Amino acid sequence: MTDTSSPLADGPLGMALLDFRREPEDTRFGDARVGYALVALRHAGRLLMVRVRGRDCWELPGGTIEPGETPRRAAVRELWEESGQRVAPERLRFVGFARTAVGPERRVLYGALYTAEVDGPLPFEPGEEIAAIHWRDGDEPLEGGVVQTVDEYLAALCRP
Repeated sequence: MTDTSSPLADGPLGMALLDFRREPEDTRFGDARVGYALVALRHAGRLLMVRVRGRDCWELPGGTIEPGETPRRAAVRELWEESGQRVAPERLRFVGFARTAVGPERRVLYGALYTAEVDGPLPFEPGEEIAAIHWRDGDEPLEGGVVQTVDEYLAALCRP
């Protein structure tokens, strides 16, 4: 396990990737809860990134797991809510858990990471939370915000 003084990646908004664990999907941890889910979604080799309003940051689609919801169901819901992309739960491949520290208080949370490939992207309509999406080719620069480097690190773990 990596300690908080030497993260695998630091993000521009106070997030640090402390560790990545390839554990079974139903694993629960004693030190922190599994609180969010992320999806590294690809189409024709490009990675889907969403630009979050208010943070002006490009991130992987994902978010908080609601009470009674599994991480897989949260991943499907968040992907749809944030990007308009629909993926059946069984098409998501579970990759592992990101152990992260967030904010100035360095609150530790685990995030379930999934990946999938779509044949054709669906249309996107900007919403209250997400201003734009972009199908990113490699590490091309993105306009309108910084890129969440923790998410870039995690997406690289999902490459075919």
